[in-house]
Parts: sequence; C-alpha cells; structure tokens
Amino acid sequence: MKRCAFFAGLSLVAASVTAPVAAQDYPTRPIRVITINGPGGTADIFIRAVGQELQARIGQPLVIEPRPGANFTLGARGCAEAPNDGYTICMLNNEALAYNQFLYKKIPYNPDTDFAPITNLVFFTTALVVNSSLKVKTLDELIAKTKANPGTLAFVAPSMHQRLFFDRLNKQHGLDLVGVPFKGGGEAITSILSNTTPIAFFGLSSFLSYLAEGTMTGLAVDSDERSPLVPNVPTMAEIGYRENLSRVYYGLVAPAGTPPAILNKLQSEIAAILRQPEFRKKWIDRAVEPVGNTPEQFKEFLVKDRAVSAANIKDADMEPQ
Repeated sequence: MKRCAFFAGLSLVAASVTAPVAAQDYPTRPIRVITINGPGGTADIFIRAVGQELQARIGQPLVIEPRPGANFTLGARGCAEAPNDGYTICMLNNEALAYNQFLYKKIPYNPDTDFAPITNLVFFTTALVVNSSLKVKTLDELIAKTKANPGTLAFVAPSMHQRLFFDRLNKQHGLDLVGVPFKGGGEAITSILSNTTPIAFFGLSSFLSYLAEGTMTGLAVDSDERSPLVPNVPTMAEIGYRENLSRVYYGLVAPAGTPPAILNKLQSEIAAILRQPEFRKKWIDRAVEPVGNTPEQFKEFLVKDRAVSAANIKDADMEPQ
C-alpha cells in the first residue's frame, strides 16, 4: 500500500511539473481555426491577417477551416465537438454565441457551456443609412417620413439584431417598415441606390464611398464613439436611442476544457497584434474595431450580451422556431 501511494504521489508531482511545461512549449504544430463565414469576406480576411502576424510570434500557422451555413450553427457545432487540446480554436459571431439559443428551440451546441472564451477579436461598425433622395437627415425625420408615406418604405438588415431594431421602431412609432432579404451585399447596395429599398442598417464599410459622394445619408453608427471614417455621423446614443442594441462582433473561443494557460497565451499574443498601430489603422480604415480583451473580460461581455439578446427577442414577441 505504501509503495502504491509513493508511486501515485510521484505521478501527481510529474503531472504538476509537465502541465506548465506543455503550455509553455505550445504550440508545436499548426492550429486549426473553425470559422462560420465563407472565404473572401471581411471576417475571413481579418483572421487570416491575424494568423500571418501570429505565426511570426509563435512559429506555427493558423489553418483556416470555413464552415458556413445553418445560421452559423454548423461551425459552432464543429467547435463544440472538437478536441480541447488547444489545436482547434474558433471564430464565432454574435449570432452563434448569443442569439441562436433564443431563436431556435434546439441547436446542436450550448453557447453557455461548450466554449472557453479567448478574446473578442473585433466589432464591425454598422451604420443606419438612407438613400439621399428621401431627404431625411435624422432618425426622427425618417420616422416622420415613414408615417407620412405608409406602405412605401422598406429596409435591408442582414443580421438578426439589426432587424430587431426596425421591429422595435415599428412597434414604438406605429410604422410599417418592411424588411427585404438579399443574397449578398452587392445586391443590397444596388437596391438602396435604386431607391427600391432605401433604408439599410449593416456594415459601414459597404457605404463609405456612397456617403462621401452624397448618394447616401448616414443617420447613425452603432459604435460607442463616432467613427473617424464618417466623423459627421452621430452615434446611436447621440441621437437619443437608449434601447438594447447588440453589435456585430467576432470572438475567438476554444472547445470547453481547453487549458487556461493555452487560452491566456493565445490571448496575450493576439492582443499584442491588435495593439500594433499599423495593424489597428489598417482595420479601422475598413470600419473594423480591434478589441483583444482577456478571457475573463470576454466571458463577462458574453453574459451581458446574451441577456441583451434574450431581451430583444422577448420584446419582439418572437417564439423559438
């Protein structure tokens, strides 16, 4: 018995010595990144840019594995089911991490328990814009215009929380704005410019040239501060909009149970990249706001964002499908 206890004690000591060394040596092979968007979009380009910088720091590449589809549940499920050894991490957005659990009766992953937060990578600045032919310059003027022209105005808003923004406007002000779905951003822009769907709420980067030339008018941006790209466009808070408003973000998570030392190492290296002035400016110029907070901060953020998401779905009287 004493001999068994002795060897058991040696095993515990060895484990305690080996674990930190393993984390210190990590990574020793390429790291797979499951993403939820197809290749070529802003999110895909961003994570590849991070990967290029990260390889120079840790000596291993990020291998991007896009898994789009099923309202982002395919990629999220793949992440939840992946090994938690630190060699699979995942780039998931606000719909995968917050909204989906309230939109559907059943999803193939649990956003609260299946993921270990690493860092919130970015916010995408989104903008509320209109075709300039509407001759409105504020949200209040848009509301008045809609009331004066019932049944004639439509909007495009690709993300759930942006659609819920218009749903709340309709309820609060007795409007009849109708959402129109589009297959892609180019098709949506064409419809806005043609005045077929003159109102939009999505990525600011899609509108920059049109705002500059005056064919579109910016009413507000969803960032905490005015965007340096359109300094004359106020924030939602500045125009008096105080309701719950989610933002588009892409966070980096790992399968639950991934060692904290690995999570912290990844966050530390990535945060250093996101702080680089040249890197930040390059992406801020594309209406992308690098973040890079700690795992603990990102976890706290997710708890709050899920509460906001649940409240928005409840306010809209939406039943899970």
